[in-house]
Amino acid sequence: MAAASATQATAAEAAAPCSTTKTESTSSSSFLRARCATTRYPDVCYDSLLPYASTFQTSHVKLAVAAADVAAAHLRAFSARVKDMLLHRGGGSEEAAASSGGGAARVDAALHDCASTISAAANLAKRSSAELTRLDADTAASTETSTSGGSRQARWQLSNAKTWLSAAMTNEGTCSDGFEDAGAAATASPAGKEVAAGVASVTQHTSNALALVNGIPL
Repeated sequence: MAAASATQATAAEAAAPCSTTKTESTSSSSFLRARCATTRYPDVCYDSLLPYASTFQTSHVKLAVAAADVAAAHLRAFSARVKDMLLHRGGGSEEAAASSGGGAARVDAALHDCASTISAAANLAKRSSAELTRLDADTAASTETSTSGGSRQARWQLSNAKTWLSAAMTNEGTCSDGFEDAGAAATASPAGKEVAAGVASVTQHTSNALALVNGIPL
């Protein structure tokens, strides 16, 4: 009887960590669902960030870091795709664009500008992530030392993160505007349609990241 009780106790102890992990996972996913509900694209938010739930658990700042990183990754991939499109069109240089005909040259110019602005947007999203990471570390340090002097710094860091994500969204709009400025033929071209779809996709991630940053309580 004693041996059976000992075996049951051992089994319960072994199951405890798994139970705790499951509880933490449920808590993280519930937190993520609630935070994503405040964004413009809640389903995209939840699906793209759920794989990183263990990194942010129930932290508003860490969640925003993950969102900014996801946005930056999508922007880098989109920028690489636009550069690849430009390369395969033979539009990797001004000379090639100039010799490819009026309409094609305008598409090439729009692709070139788009690749540049989206690459810059990716860098801005990454800067936002880095600033939020510093905010998280500084907030933790202030809590441990029970100091309140970091509140002004925290507001500054949060403002920077918002500014850079907003600027990234402006760059995304600039990419779309480049095709509209190039004319209806450029917008309706295969390249124009692919870029429009790409901008729509990355904008969702950047918009969600900005919304999550706006929701950080200080």
